[in-house]
Amino acid sequence: MDATSTATVPAISIDGVQYTRETAHISVFDHGFLYGDGVFEGIRIYGNRIFRGERHMNRLFRSAKIINLEIGMTPTQLLDEIRATARVWSETNGVDLAANTNPLYVRAVVSRGDGDLGLDPRKCPAAKVVIIVDRIKLYPKELYETGLTLVTTAIRRNLPDALPPQIKSLNYLCNILAKLDANRQGAAEAVFLNHMGYVAEATADNLFIVSRGVVITPPVNDGALPGITREAVLELAATLGIPSREDHVSLTDLFNADECFLTGTAARVVPVAVIDGRTIGAGVRGPITTRLMEAFIRLTETDGVLI
Repeated sequence: MDATSTATVPAISIDGVQYTRETAHISVFDHGFLYGDGVFEGIRIYGNRIFRGERHMNRLFRSAKIINLEIGMTPTQLLDEIRATARVWSETNGVDLAANTNPLYVRAVVSRGDGDLGLDPRKCPAAKVVIIVDRIKLYPKELYETGLTLVTTAIRRNLPDALPPQIKSLNYLCNILAKLDANRQGAAEAVFLNHMGYVAEATADNLFIVSRGVVITPPVNDGALPGITREAVLELAATLGIPSREDHVSLTDLFNADECFLTGTAARVVPVAVIDGRTIGAGVRGPITTRLMEAFIRLTETDGVLI
């Protein structure tokens, strides 16, 4: 199987044991399945490097601590298990990771584990750790040139005193409802507003605008996940001498932006052309978006822990 093929066999680890897609199972009493009780990370592998693997582990363990979930592994051990699973993927698919030009996607899931039909997490004696390594494709290649069409959704971002958006939890029902809004309107993505009417993020990605040469993204306190790619883009903007800041983004700011783009582990950096029927800027990928896209690609070639 060549390195550019998209039809691959996933590699799956459950609690440190390797399985195939056909043999990998979890209990119907797992509280991640029953209640969405758990956390997860999406991670990219570029070539033979796990992109910002240690930062992903830090975020995963922060999310777990907020919901009082004991993972049962250290960040180093979990990262080692991702390495092992990536090697299994490589061997199974006959792809040399060092020569692989089509990045892999890792889904690391930690659920509360097996319990009973009741809600009480004390009935779950041990967390379940699942790692899946495979490929993923969110958007067609041409949209990275022409830009996405977005819509705003009536579904509001979770209040921080209910389910903090900073937890990357298994409870994604609000995101699914917002994605259904996008699907109904023929859009690629939907944009969440928070309870104050400010932009928070998209259903699966962070959002940036460019206004008068300044790159702006909503602060975490407005309901944005502290994205790993988001963080990288802010660092790259500083390196390139592009002014940037975290700030409130209103719908007025959004519709009148010179450029707009989304960032996420699976999506990477992708431009936006239209939001709610309004053309953003010139309606094509803007120059600052292009510079950041190119800089991010270069970053993935050198940043990351080796497998």
